Amino acid sequence: MTSIGIIIGSTRPGRKSSSVAEWVRMQAAGCSDAHFELIDLADFDLPHLDEPAAAAMSRDYRGQHTIRWSSAIDRYDGYIFVTPEYNHGPTGVLKNAIDYLYYEWRDKAVGFVGYGTSGGTRAVEQLRLVTAELHMASVRDQVALSLFDDFDSEGNIAPRDHHRQTLSRMVDQVVAWSQALAPLRGM
Repeated sequence: MTSIGIIIGSTRPGRKSSSVAEWVRMQAAGCSDAHFELIDLADFDLPHLDEPAAAAMSRDYRGQHTIRWSSAIDRYDGYIFVTPEYNHGPTGVLKNAIDYLYYEWRDKAVGFVGYGTSGGTRAVEQLRLVTAELHMASVRDQVALSLFDDFDSEGNIAPRDHHRQTLSRMVDQVVAWSQALAPLRGM
């Protein structure tokens, strides 16, 4: 069965990404040909990139934190990144986590759920550039949640109905592309 990791892209205290990622997981649970799991960056405590060799040049990881991160990411066929937008970009912790690895991301599909005052769209656009360099196939549809319209007065996620439809299309695309890219990962 196709395995999709939903990456919680913030470690900030009071973050909304955990609840957004759980909403994504619950909505995706209806997909019968894939399994979805949350991957919380807070569980990995990755320091600022500290590997002596670039991940694209070698998988000779020195840090136990990198080996653990590599093992966690390598087993998935595709990903959904859940990211807030900070200062027109993705979180530093998400970019750092991505930069630790290379081959583990290669030839896998990726979809995006962004949130912020502008729906996280600028953060997602930057992530599309980064994931393209990693030979990932980003799908077209993305969810863009507004802090003004898709969260209640206490800050809990309350997405408008059209986001469920967009998420469903995006999940279907991530699963289909993950399956289509499987022969490349076996090479």
